[in-house]
Amino acid sequence: MKEEPVRQRLLAAATRLFAARGFESTSVQEIVVAAGVTKGAMYHYFDSKDDLLHEIYARVLRMQTDRLTQIADGPGTVRERLHRAAADVVETTAANLDDSKIFFRSNHLLAPETQKTVRAERRRYHERFRALVAEGQRTGLFSDRVPAELVVDYFFGSVHHLGTWFHTDGPLTGAQVGRHFADLLLASLGAGHPDE
Repeated sequence: MKEEPVRQRLLAAATRLFAARGFESTSVQEIVVAAGVTKGAMYHYFDSKDDLLHEIYARVLRMQTDRLTQIADGPGTVRERLHRAAADVVETTAANLDDSKIFFRSNHLLAPETQKTVRAERRRYHERFRALVAEGQRTGLFSDRVPAELVVDYFFGSVHHLGTWFHTDGPLTGAQVGRHFADLLLASLGAGHPDE
Protein backbone atom coordinates (compact mmCIF):
# COMPACT_ATOMS: atom_id res chain seq x y z
CA MET A 1 0.00 0.00 0.00
CA LYS A 2 1.55 3.27 -1.14
CA GLU A 3 0.11 5.47 1.64
CA GLU A 4 1.49 3.52 4.61
CA PRO A 5 5.06 4.82 4.24
CA VAL A 6 3.74 8.39 4.65
CA ARG A 7 2.14 7.47 7.96
CA GLN A 8 5.32 5.73 9.09
CA ARG A 9 7.47 8.71 8.03
CA LEU A 10 5.25 11.03 10.06
CA LEU A 11 5.52 8.80 13.13
CA ALA A 12 9.30 8.46 12.73
CA ALA A 13 9.78 12.23 12.29
CA ALA A 14 7.51 13.04 15.24
CA THR A 15 9.32 10.51 17.42
CA ARG A 16 12.74 11.98 16.55
CA LEU A 17 11.60 15.57 17.06
CA PHE A 18 9.65 14.91 20.26
CA ALA A 19 12.66 13.03 21.67
CA ALA A 20 15.10 15.80 20.74
CA ARG A 21 13.01 18.92 21.39
CA GLY A 22 10.02 17.82 23.43
CA PHE A 23 6.36 17.59 22.46
CA GLU A 24 5.53 21.18 23.38
CA SER A 25 8.50 22.66 21.50
CA THR A 26 7.81 20.79 18.26
CA SER A 27 5.44 22.30 15.73
CA VAL A 28 3.30 20.47 13.19
CA GLN A 29 5.23 22.35 10.49
CA GLU A 30 8.53 20.95 11.75
CA ILE A 31 7.08 17.43 11.73
CA VAL A 32 5.80 17.61 8.16
CA VAL A 33 9.05 19.14 6.90
CA ALA A 34 11.09 16.41 8.61
CA ALA A 35 8.76 13.74 7.17
CA GLY A 36 8.84 15.31 3.71
CA VAL A 37 5.06 15.57 3.48
CA THR A 38 2.43 18.30 3.45
CA LYS A 39 0.23 19.31 6.36
CA GLY A 40 -2.68 17.93 4.37
CA ALA A 41 -1.00 14.53 4.27
CA MET A 42 -0.44 14.66 8.02
CA TYR A 43 -4.04 15.58 8.71
CA HIS A 44 -5.15 12.72 6.47
CA TYR A 45 -3.60 10.30 8.99
CA PHE A 46 -3.70 12.24 12.26
CA ASP A 47 -6.22 14.79 13.49
CA SER A 48 -3.65 16.61 15.60
CA LYS A 49 -0.23 16.55 17.20
CA ASP A 50 -1.99 14.87 20.16
CA ASP A 51 -2.96 12.01 17.87
CA LEU A 52 0.66 11.58 16.82
CA LEU A 53 1.79 11.42 20.46
CA HIS A 54 -0.96 8.95 21.27
CA GLU A 55 -0.05 6.73 18.32
CA ILE A 56 3.66 6.78 19.21
CA TYR A 57 2.78 5.18 22.53
CA ALA A 58 -0.20 3.13 21.36
CA ARG A 59 1.78 1.24 18.71
CA VAL A 60 4.20 0.02 21.40
CA LEU A 61 1.36 -0.81 23.78
CA ARG A 62 -0.51 -2.76 21.05
CA MET A 63 2.61 -4.79 20.32
CA GLN A 64 3.20 -5.43 24.02
CA THR A 65 -0.44 -6.39 24.55
CA ASP A 66 -0.30 -8.90 21.69
CA ARG A 67 2.87 -10.39 23.11
CA LEU A 68 1.43 -10.53 26.64
CA THR A 69 -1.66 -12.33 25.36
CA GLN A 70 0.50 -14.93 23.59
CA ILE A 71 2.64 -15.44 26.69
CA ALA A 72 -0.26 -15.50 29.18
CA ASP A 73 -2.27 -17.94 27.05
CA GLY A 74 0.80 -19.97 26.12
CA PRO A 75 2.41 -23.04 27.62
CA GLY A 76 4.15 -23.25 30.97
CA THR A 77 3.44 -22.78 34.63
CA VAL A 78 2.12 -19.46 35.85
CA ARG A 79 5.58 -18.75 37.27
CA GLU A 80 7.19 -19.34 33.86
CA ARG A 81 4.55 -17.29 32.04
CA LEU A 82 4.80 -14.39 34.51
CA HIS A 83 8.59 -14.40 34.23
CA ARG A 84 8.40 -14.36 30.42
CA ALA A 85 5.77 -11.59 30.47
CA ALA A 86 7.76 -9.45 32.91
CA ALA A 87 11.01 -9.89 30.99
CA ASP A 88 9.22 -9.18 27.70
CA VAL A 89 7.66 -5.88 28.76
CA VAL A 90 11.03 -4.61 29.98
CA GLU A 91 12.84 -5.77 26.85
CA THR A 92 10.25 -4.28 24.48
CA THR A 93 10.15 -1.02 26.46
CA ALA A 94 13.96 -0.81 26.25
CA ALA A 95 13.81 -1.55 22.51
CA ASN A 96 11.30 1.29 22.05
CA LEU A 97 12.81 3.63 24.60
CA ASP A 98 12.31 6.90 22.72
CA ASP A 99 8.62 6.15 22.24
CA SER A 100 8.18 5.36 25.93
CA LYS A 101 10.23 8.32 27.16
CA ILE A 102 8.31 10.72 24.94
CA PHE A 103 5.00 9.41 26.14
CA PHE A 104 5.75 9.42 29.86
CA ARG A 105 7.33 12.85 29.60
CA SER A 106 4.39 14.32 27.65
CA ASN A 107 1.21 12.32 28.31
CA HIS A 108 -0.09 14.97 30.70
CA LEU A 109 -0.22 17.34 27.70
CA LEU A 110 -2.74 15.19 25.83
CA ALA A 111 -6.34 16.29 25.54
CA PRO A 112 -8.49 14.94 28.41
CA GLU A 113 -10.39 12.49 26.17
CA THR A 114 -7.15 11.12 24.75
CA GLN A 115 -5.74 10.76 28.26
CA LYS A 116 -8.84 8.80 29.22
CA THR A 117 -8.39 6.49 26.22
CA VAL A 118 -4.71 5.93 27.05
CA ARG A 119 -5.49 5.14 30.69
CA ALA A 120 -8.08 2.57 29.57
CA GLU A 121 -5.59 0.95 27.15
CA ARG A 122 -2.89 0.76 29.82
CA ARG A 123 -5.39 -0.52 32.39
CA ARG A 124 -6.35 -3.44 30.09
CA TYR A 125 -2.69 -4.38 29.76
CA HIS A 126 -2.07 -4.12 33.52
CA GLU A 127 -5.21 -6.14 34.29
CA ARG A 128 -4.04 -8.96 32.02
CA PHE A 129 -0.62 -8.90 33.69
CA ARG A 130 -2.21 -8.74 37.16
CA ALA A 131 -4.33 -11.79 36.29
CA LEU A 132 -1.12 -13.84 36.08
CA VAL A 133 -0.06 -12.64 39.54
CA ALA A 134 -3.53 -13.32 40.94
CA GLU A 135 -3.56 -16.81 39.38
CA GLY A 136 -0.30 -17.64 41.11
CA GLN A 137 -1.59 -16.24 44.40
CA ARG A 138 -4.87 -18.18 44.14
CA THR A 139 -3.04 -21.44 43.56
CA GLY A 140 -0.61 -20.78 46.41
CA LEU A 141 2.43 -20.64 44.12
CA PHE A 142 2.92 -16.93 44.90
CA SER A 143 2.67 -15.25 48.29
CA ASP A 144 -0.50 -13.23 48.76
CA ARG A 145 0.92 -11.02 51.53
CA VAL A 146 0.89 -8.11 49.07
CA PRO A 147 -2.22 -7.60 46.92
CA ALA A 148 -1.71 -8.40 43.22
CA GLU A 149 -2.69 -4.83 42.27
CA LEU A 150 0.10 -3.35 44.40
CA VAL A 151 2.66 -5.84 43.09
CA VAL A 152 1.79 -4.90 39.51
CA ASP A 153 1.79 -1.14 40.21
CA TYR A 154 5.20 -1.41 41.87
CA PHE A 155 6.63 -3.45 39.00
CA PHE A 156 5.31 -1.12 36.29
CA GLY A 157 6.55 1.92 38.19
CA SER A 158 10.02 0.47 37.67
CA VAL A 159 9.35 -0.34 34.01
CA HIS A 160 8.04 3.15 33.30
CA HIS A 161 11.17 4.59 34.93
CA LEU A 162 13.55 2.80 32.49
CA GLY A 163 13.79 5.88 30.28
CA THR A 164 15.53 7.82 33.02
CA TRP A 165 18.52 5.49 33.35
CA PHE A 166 18.64 2.72 30.74
CA HIS A 167 20.97 3.26 27.76
CA THR A 168 21.24 0.90 24.83
CA ASP A 169 25.02 1.23 24.95
CA GLY A 170 25.12 0.57 28.70
CA PRO A 171 26.56 -2.48 30.45
CA LEU A 172 23.30 -4.51 30.22
CA THR A 173 21.06 -5.23 27.25
CA GLY A 174 17.31 -4.74 27.43
CA ALA A 175 16.91 -8.52 27.55
CA GLN A 176 19.31 -8.80 30.49
CA VAL A 177 17.54 -6.03 32.39
CA GLY A 178 14.25 -7.74 31.58
CA ARG A 179 15.40 -11.03 33.07
CA HIS A 180 16.69 -9.26 36.21
CA PHE A 181 13.41 -7.35 36.64
CA ALA A 182 11.45 -10.57 36.14
CA ASP A 183 13.63 -12.34 38.72
CA LEU A 184 13.02 -9.48 41.17
CA LEU A 185 9.27 -9.65 40.56
CA LEU A 186 9.15 -13.39 41.23
CA ALA A 187 11.36 -13.01 44.31
CA SER A 188 8.97 -10.36 45.67
CA LEU A 189 6.18 -12.92 45.29
CA GLY A 190 8.19 -15.59 47.09
CA ALA A 191 8.33 -17.62 43.89
CA GLY A 192 12.02 -17.63 43.02
CA HIS A 193 13.36 -18.04 39.49
CA PRO A 194 11.20 -20.17 37.14
CA ASP A 195 14.11 -22.56 36.49
CA GLU A 196 14.49 -23.40 40.18
